Amino acid sequence: MTLPVDEILRFLRSVHPYDSLAADTLDGIAQRFQVLNIDKGQPIYTFGEPMAGLYLLHDGEVEVRDGNGSPVSLLGPRNSFGERGLIRDNKAVTSTRAAADSVLLMLPRADFDTLMTTEPTFAKFFDRRRNDVRRGSDLATSRVQTFMAKTPVTCPLQTSVQQAARLMHDKHISSLCIVNDDRLAGIVTTRDLTGKVLAPGLPCTTPVEQVMAHDPLTLSPSAIGSDVLHAMMEHRIGHIPIVEAGKLVGIVTQTDLTRFQAVSSAELVSAIARADTAVEMARVTAEIPRLLVQLVAGGNRHEVVTRLITDIADTATRRLLKLAEATLGPPPVPYLWLACGSQGRQEQTGVSDQDNCLILDDAVTDQQMPYFAKLAKFVSDGLDTCGYFYCPGDMMATNPRWCQPVRVWRQYFQGWIAKPDPEAQMLASVMFDLRPIGGDKSLFDGLHTDTLQAANRNSIFVAHMVSNSLKHTPPLGLLRGFATIRSGEHRNTIDLKLNGVVPVVDLGRIYALQGKLTEVNTRARLRAAEAAGVLSASGGRDLIDAYDLIAETRLNHQLVRINAGDAPDNFMPPTTLSDFERSHLRDAFVVIKTMQSSVGQGRGMLS
Repeated sequence: MTLPVDEILRFLRSVHPYDSLAADTLDGIAQRFQVLNIDKGQPIYTFGEPMAGLYLLHDGEVEVRDGNGSPVSLLGPRNSFGERGLIRDNKAVTSTRAAADSVLLMLPRADFDTLMTTEPTFAKFFDRRRNDVRRGSDLATSRVQTFMAKTPVTCPLQTSVQQAARLMHDKHISSLCIVNDDRLAGIVTTRDLTGKVLAPGLPCTTPVEQVMAHDPLTLSPSAIGSDVLHAMMEHRIGHIPIVEAGKLVGIVTQTDLTRFQAVSSAELVSAIARADTAVEMARVTAEIPRLLVQLVAGGNRHEVVTRLITDIADTATRRLLKLAEATLGPPPVPYLWLACGSQGRQEQTGVSDQDNCLILDDAVTDQQMPYFAKLAKFVSDGLDTCGYFYCPGDMMATNPRWCQPVRVWRQYFQGWIAKPDPEAQMLASVMFDLRPIGGDKSLFDGLHTDTLQAANRNSIFVAHMVSNSLKHTPPLGLLRGFATIRSGEHRNTIDLKLNGVVPVVDLGRIYALQGKLTEVNTRARLRAAEAAGVLSASGGRDLIDAYDLIAETRLNHQLVRINAGDAPDNFMPPTTLSDFERSHLRDAFVVIKTMQSSVGQGRGMLS
């Protein structure tokens, strides 16, 4: 199969990080890729051999094995591989072969090296892969309970083979678990029905017990993906029941493995970028909980998980802006759509509403304002359809207050800084987390810089912002316990967002004001504050460690809820943690309380 350059170019535009490259750079790179047609079973490269370049799977499947020959991953289209060898010492650190007839794009090593030195986004993406922060996409490291089918279809021993076949047909499945007194007795597959019933001509009334595989191989929910891969390859089977304490709790099939591998932020981003309606996008964003489970279960750090999830929201917003312009016509003046809140900080989890605003060019007239009101409604309605629900506080571009020209935004910030009353403190806290999403970014550059400078010079404003940041306190109780919510729907839980993550977000914002730091992401703010001397080295390390623990506890809690079939939330009962986990979580809250005390007393640093 040959691929013309224009087709390669279209493909690259749908794959990150190539989609972030400038148009002329991408045009040049598209011509550098070599097209390779690899037959099923054919090796691509082997462990220890020199690497020819970076591979990108256009079509097919590629199996990755480690240096010992153990399966590591099964890759689908739009997955890159081989970069770890290129980055380390130009020798392959894995072995790969085509698991199906495949079409690969290979970027020669010299061109890869050039992009790594000249394109920061490209280098950052593959540096993160080198550091294994994206290892959650590897099936081998994820527990079976995160990707197994949790409601396996069953039938009793006396079921006829015809009834079994009809059940599999109706349920669109390829296997049935056979149970006896609620215990797994066997398994029958479509292959069994073909080879053991149809081929020998057994009657349709034959009990399934006669053709099933008795006492099949099983695994526990705590097994990991490599256990499944090894078992399937060793025993040449495609279905493995999952049993816990003698009870059937799930089943894993080859389809489950493929589906699990197929859920990636890049795939979701690509699908959203091609969607023509908000309803189409909603079908894609509905996969976010499953993506979160995959990423967290694979051991990805919280800042990677939230960044990847936020990228999906950013893409949905930009796509909706394009669709709005296609519907309403070109904008009469330049505009910029910005996100604030968790999307602005690139910290979205499985629970997110929308916080956004519009900055318009000062040339806008009153007669042109209705266009932007319609654009804001189109995009906000679309985001709501996608599951990013309307902001309860109406902090959205649909509110005329937050859809204004640059000069009005300057007046807003000047007023909040000059007169920091409670509303001004609240609004400034939100607006200092603004991040451009789509439109003319130059509308924000000067405004952002000038506001940081003015805020830093006004010690009274900073003092009020410090006071406002101390309103959210860690849930520390007496006698080394937690102060849980005492009543209502979330009784006996702690709010890992409002009393866990938010206090650190507030501290990070204060450090950014004090140091005139342009970073918006909380963890990046803490790192920058430490580097700028706003935060001491020891205080920075302690606070970042505390933040990491709380943020990852929050994500793990959301994973548990999603796996249980519940909607993710931020309210965790401390009783679900072990004594060891509770002790460390409480220590993290103590660090935050100590840092709040330091900031509140005007020291700002923890030595």
